[in-house]
Amino acid sequence: MKVNETKKQILKALRECGGYLSGETLSNQLGTSRVSIWKHIRSLKEDGYVIEASPRGYRLVSSPDLMLPYEFPGLEQRIHYFSEIGSTMDAARELAKRGTGEGTIVISEAQTRGRGRLSREWLSPEGGIYFTLVLRPKISPAYASRINLMVSVAVAATIRKLFRLKAELKWPNDVLIEGRKVCGILAEMDAEMDVVNFVNVGIGINANTSIPQFEKTVTSLKGALGREISRKEFLSALLMEIERQQPLLMKADLLEEWKKLSVTLNKHVRIVAPGEVIVGRAIDIDTTGALIIKERNGSLKKAMAGDCIHLREEVPNTDIGAVSRQ
Repeated sequence: MKVNETKKQILKALRECGGYLSGETLSNQLGTSRVSIWKHIRSLKEDGYVIEASPRGYRLVSSPDLMLPYEFPGLEQRIHYFSEIGSTMDAARELAKRGTGEGTIVISEAQTRGRGRLSREWLSPEGGIYFTLVLRPKISPAYASRINLMVSVAVAATIRKLFRLKAELKWPNDVLIEGRKVCGILAEMDAEMDVVNFVNVGIGINANTSIPQFEKTVTSLKGALGREISRKEFLSALLMEIERQQPLLMKADLLEEWKKLSVTLNKHVRIVAPGEVIVGRAIDIDTTGALIIKERNGSLKKAMAGDCIHLREEVPNTDIGAVSRQ
């Protein structure tokens, strides 16, 4: 998907001008005809931009809160934008298999087949932020789980910086506000032996979505703040934060930052993983991102993946009724 360079340049010129800019001036600046300028202005209006036309020229009145490529200067050529798609993960996988570069981003305003971990459905109505980032890290597959940690730290840090909300992390890949999930992260890896070909990281954020009052485990940024946010500003800040965190991927600093934000450590947990259930106190994470659990008998177990359920209090493995999900 090639970004319309002319649209980008028109928007840039109108924003820099701040007032009216004649069609003739635009055509001279962009080296194209006035008819072409008029057609692209009309197309921008169809995208949702409010552009006033008068004898003095064109003036940009307002921009839609859409995550269009030309809303992210410098990233336009990396962004593949859809108003609706089945799954950004599916589209990103096809691009990655065809050799798309590090940092490619697939964004959609809504998904019809969004999914979370274990192929669970991820509801993706308009108003949220749904995108997949293609990464090609030079790391061993054994450390791929650290990418989940890195991205979750970046999401929490962005929420804290922009909104002063106390975003926290639940192992392995959830971002919470006041104990309620606001963001889910899904990583899918393609690897051969000790070589990672690519890791696609899907991020779904409840931004301006409305959450039913009866839903006690999920929230949105809109709900937490009592107002809508600019999704464009948030996504731009988040992408910058992820870029800032990437050099820390294999450093101890990343693990320490995750621990500071964690609400899982020092809690009694039940980990439901393929083929086993582990119950005990979460005491640490290791260098691969695995959760270390101390069981009632004092033995230590590692969980690489699985559902993590926070328990109200320490309970034996058979005491299902005391479980409190977060």
